[in-house]
Amino acid sequence: MIVALGSDHAGFEIKDAVRRALEKAGHEVLDLGAASADCPDCDYPDYARPVAEAVAGGRAGRGVLVCGTGIGMSIVANRLPGVRAALCHDRFTAEAARRHNDANVLCLGGRVLPEGTALDLVEVFMRTPFVGGRHARRVGKIDGAGKDGA
Repeated sequence: MIVALGSDHAGFEIKDAVRRALEKAGHEVLDLGAASADCPDCDYPDYARPVAEAVAGGRAGRGVLVCGTGIGMSIVANRLPGVRAALCHDRFTAEAARRHNDANVLCLGGRVLPEGTALDLVEVFMRTPFVGGRHARRVGKIDGAGKDGA
């Protein structure tokens, strides 16, 4: 799968570790920046938008965004139609985001998660399928479908 990655300066270290882990797992990675942690003027919207556009446009099957808390990235990414970005802090939320919400972008906080936890959440997010069923109706409502999700 092609996975788009983005971070600001606060999320760079975790983004770089995620890139290496995804490549090791056999995924193709679109690293859309930041290029280093040494860019204090790196603004999270400048990285969240290209990742969200890559997912919404079909260039990437999933995305991972990392800023200080993950909050800013999730706000920006969710403004694009077709993007379902989930801010996750533990295995349960990462799994539920995929299984029940068909989340296609994982948002992480580089200042609130240890690297090992972040990598674990990415692994859970990548391997967990969407279960569909009644959840498909709900996701359809998120995406603007009618009452029945069609």
